[in-house]
Amino acid sequence: MTFKETRAQFRAKKVSAKELVQDSFKNINKHEELNIFISKFEDDAIAHAEHIDNNFSDFKDLPIGGIPIAHKDIFCTKGKKTTCASKMLESFVPPYDSTVTRNCYEAGSIMIGKTNMDEFAMGSSNETSFFGPVKNPWQKSLVPGGSSGGSAACIAAGITSISTGTDTGGSIRQPAALCGITGLKPTYGLISRWGMIAFCSSMDQAGPFAKDAFGCSALLDAMSSFDTKDSTCTKRQDKNFEASLVNDFGKLRIGVIKGIEDFGISESVLKAYENTKDVLQQMGHSFHELDFSELSSGICSYYVIAPAECSSNLSRFDGVKYGHRAKAENINDLYLISRSEGFGEEVQKRILIGTYVLSAGFYDAYYRKAQRVRRMIKSKFDKFFESVDLVFLPTTLDQAFKMNRESSDPNKMYKEDLLTIPANLAGLPAISFPNGFSNNLPIGAQFIGNYFTEDLILNTTNKFQEVTDWHKMTPS
Repeated sequence: MTFKETRAQFRAKKVSAKELVQDSFKNINKHEELNIFISKFEDDAIAHAEHIDNNFSDFKDLPIGGIPIAHKDIFCTKGKKTTCASKMLESFVPPYDSTVTRNCYEAGSIMIGKTNMDEFAMGSSNETSFFGPVKNPWQKSLVPGGSSGGSAACIAAGITSISTGTDTGGSIRQPAALCGITGLKPTYGLISRWGMIAFCSSMDQAGPFAKDAFGCSALLDAMSSFDTKDSTCTKRQDKNFEASLVNDFGKLRIGVIKGIEDFGISESVLKAYENTKDVLQQMGHSFHELDFSELSSGICSYYVIAPAECSSNLSRFDGVKYGHRAKAENINDLYLISRSEGFGEEVQKRILIGTYVLSAGFYDAYYRKAQRVRRMIKSKFDKFFESVDLVFLPTTLDQAFKMNRESSDPNKMYKEDLLTIPANLAGLPAISFPNGFSNNLPIGAQFIGNYFTEDLILNTTNKFQEVTDWHKMTPS
């Protein structure tokens, strides 16, 4: 069932919270080989579900009351392991909850487990996890995308109807596209990052996964709140995103990138993109070409800024206070061996790149220039939104690909985020939704909106999903 159907069944007392939790764990066991979960909390989840069923009137009207949820294992959970899929934090148990998990709990959800991910959210295939790769429910030899691949695969496999992820360079939208579900990256600052273990602080943003825009809107209502503990969290006018789905925003002016076919997008993705444009035109929207020749510069900027920030953020993991601690005879060896053993190859690579671009001789040559490119891309979007309401483009260059591709072409892996990174650099909201199929695999497209226009993005996606069936497809 979709989130909407699941919640309706719960509110009508046709199914209990306990039955929903038990069904989730049946599906976890059924799909054990997909390696979706790092931690599972069956006993606690059933106990919480029984509490909800015994106090039904207190929970039935909450946004996600009685609904099982899976959280990406990057959100701190009090008394429960939070590993970031790394050996460095393999046994770390936080003494506090992240704002996201706390908000979801207070909105009535039932946490069933923590999902697998790329180590410290660094990757586009969910293969860098210390706990092994996640497999795509559509075809087990393929990747689900990353870094939030476990959370996306959880929805695609029918284990839960909602889950949480994070998006730094496309880590919600890319796995959403490859797994055939809907995923939203909100405006930077809409959702608190407190208790979310940092990768790139100026771009990390939590967001919802669901089969459709309706589920994402309800979960976004639960997740978002102003938080004084996070200095980057923005005060805003309160919106009910679920209620906004019935609003009439009229006929939209939608921007499309001129020469999009020249960016190396596969034929199947381009075909689905063109078909989607036809559907949107039939809905009454109009298209306007935008010159975004700087699009490919975004990936260059991102892979300077993100490693630079990660090298700073991950310096705290030194084997002294918490995390993996190696045996060593002196403090220098303790740092060196603990970090060498605790971090995987991809994380070490990005720490080295980040330290290099921040060093005295290269700061101006690389980091400062990358920040100028970032400002240029933000200014470009500001100009776009003077004449259009949304920007529409494919989410990924291709469909889900086979595992171990990085070993043969590591640069191609970094290019996976070409079309998703610009929204992160500018801090803009963006949603990926299913818009086609080819070779029995899903394809995704995305809307990028102006700051704090999540209501418009979700509303437009929801109306598209009312006249199409791509989001209803499930793996056999």
